[in-house]
Amino acid sequence: MGLVVTPLPARRRFSESTSTPGRFQNLGGRELVWRFDGGDITSDGGAILLQKTERRTGIIRRFAACFQDYRNPQRIEHPLLDLIAQRVYGLALGYEDLNDHDELRTDPMLAIALDKDDPTGKERRRALDRGKALAGKSTLNRLELTAPDYEGSPRQPGSRKPETRKIAVDPESIDALFVDLFLEAHAQAPEQIILDIDATDDPLHGNQEGRFYHGYYGDYCYLPLYVFCGEHLLCARLRMSNIDASADSVEELAPVMARIRQRWPAVQILLRGDAGFCRENLMAWCEREGIDYAFGLAQNARLKKRIAAEMEQAAQQYAETQKPARVFQEFLYATKETWSRERRVVAKAEHLDKGANPRFVVTSLSAEQAPMQELYEKLYCARGEAENRVKEQQLDLFADRTSTGRMWSNQLRLYFSSVAYVLMQSLRRLGLAGTEMAHAQCGTIRGKLLKIGAQIRITVRKVWVSLAGGCPYAALFARVCANLES
Repeated sequence: MGLVVTPLPARRRFSESTSTPGRFQNLGGRELVWRFDGGDITSDGGAILLQKTERRTGIIRRFAACFQDYRNPQRIEHPLLDLIAQRVYGLALGYEDLNDHDELRTDPMLAIALDKDDPTGKERRRALDRGKALAGKSTLNRLELTAPDYEGSPRQPGSRKPETRKIAVDPESIDALFVDLFLEAHAQAPEQIILDIDATDDPLHGNQEGRFYHGYYGDYCYLPLYVFCGEHLLCARLRMSNIDASADSVEELAPVMARIRQRWPAVQILLRGDAGFCRENLMAWCEREGIDYAFGLAQNARLKKRIAAEMEQAAQQYAETQKPARVFQEFLYATKETWSRERRVVAKAEHLDKGANPRFVVTSLSAEQAPMQELYEKLYCARGEAENRVKEQQLDLFADRTSTGRMWSNQLRLYFSSVAYVLMQSLRRLGLAGTEMAHAQCGTIRGKLLKIGAQIRITVRKVWVSLAGGCPYAALFARVCANLES
């Protein structure tokens, strides 16, 4: 619950309810008494930082511009921008369910973050709604469920006409927004960028549309596709799991690459992924488009045979030193049927305590551009950071909360989670730069800087937010505020 806003109980009832044993304790000779009479108190005082980040970047405002509101303005109290901001802020603050918003709607701190003129909700039209400044779960649910239907890929429009929906959305505009935000985060064009492409499982616990069993993950799930550049999210696409991990990767990457090159025509682009993306169509497309790549290559008998001597050498070194040993080799290789040409493969012949551990990477980079050991240890292994970003999305910002019946609605939930990630990443990049939390994950930022107790007092001319005096990160909080305002 973001806020406990309850009227001061009558003293007679309070005395009666706390007179039973165990309700009072001695504390240094003093009687300990508790009751709910603190007024408007929130556990989300750090929402101020989200508000400042949004004012600095306009991320949520631009995300809302991808929607079209067909509702009658005379009959609504919550503008579309407010609904979208409430949902995104809620995710950033740790509230994964729409049900949470039936309690959050009474939180004046969240209403303040949304720039509500009436953060206490005392002026709502209906008496039933007074004291609740924000939208409840049903209103937010309609936002998600009235999005357009899609058959198959989210890129294909459904059959319903815009005038038959209360709120419509343009997914291609959202996709473009992620790329634009990434481009705008750079003061000047870099010489090279490395894009990480990855797929992961999104377990399903119901009969959602597009539900399939995945043998590798051993569960019913979706198979979302992500594209990151460092900490920047460029693509988040929900997919069914009855496909190869690389399915539709060219179709998803093509508009991303085109938008990047439109802004940065001279930038060198390297695409990086695990063995699930080592496919002829993707590698051939990269070669046609002048995009370098480095993909993991699944081992087989032919590949192992090519490095048999190196594996023996690594085993001998391990026997002598009792420490992990690595020997690198490279060669030209092509599969017997699927590849159209030979490509450079770098092999790591490694022997560990548990035994042999060979690994292979196929790349378009030459030996001069990326020597063997550097290619594997510095370039390819660094893709693990992209996996950390995916974990942030799923664990910290609830990208796997895809529990609606329709696949498009679940894609929209993934979009909301993605925008929350971009907002938090912007807070990290702009507000936490140069601090001890400059590289903190979203969950850490939330726990230390957003989940701060605060008392809200509203007067005629001011809104007072009194943050907890004992907050251990008060100095850091003040510094972040200053960074966001500079």
